[in-house]
Amino acid sequence: MVNTQNRNRNLIEGNPALVVIDIQASTFIDDSELRSIDNMPGYRQRMLNSRQAIDTARAFNIPVLFIQELHRRDLSDFGRELDGQEDVHCLEGEPGTELAIREMDVRADDIVIRKRRYSAFFGTDFEIMLKALKVDTLLLCGGLTDVCVHYTFVDAHQHDYFCRVIEDCVAGSSLPAHEAALNAIEYLQSGARRSLPDVLAAMKNLPMSD
Repeated sequence: MVNTQNRNRNLIEGNPALVVIDIQASTFIDDSELRSIDNMPGYRQRMLNSRQAIDTARAFNIPVLFIQELHRRDLSDFGRELDGQEDVHCLEGEPGTELAIREMDVRADDIVIRKRRYSAFFGTDFEIMLKALKVDTLLLCGGLTDVCVHYTFVDAHQHDYFCRVIEDCVAGSSLPAHEAALNAIEYLQSGARRSLPDVLAAMKNLPMSD
């Protein structure tokens, strides 16, 4: 059975925010083939694509929230995160853990949400900020599609936000994992997978706020 209820949804419903997930310096300074977290081919370019979304959001007064994963150096806050394929990563004080400030134009007054788990909602003030900004639609970019993007999307969905993933601006641990996550996301909200040009056009067509 095909649910037709949401076929007429706008790409952006109500007030949007752009959520930039875990685009951190290691993506741009670590050229080693063996990495603590696997990245699919083209990962770096897909992260760079996000800059177009950031610049357009700023131009049209759409809030931009940066999500940063970080962990204690004694590893005490990893929990079960290292039980799978991922090695130690995003330690406090490491250069690669910092946000990609230059590439993503992160500014001193930007909203930065720091998290210890996959979802931006878990143990953070993310939703407090979304409520303060009166956000209805989350536009998601960053990585990994199959981990932090997916888990943030699921929590946003369960908190009744409209969610759109900019598929040109996300990348997974592998291409099959990336596609599987996008398919799972689309299953939860029809029309959640959106191209960067479509998202940029929707941003530009929003009524300008003061």
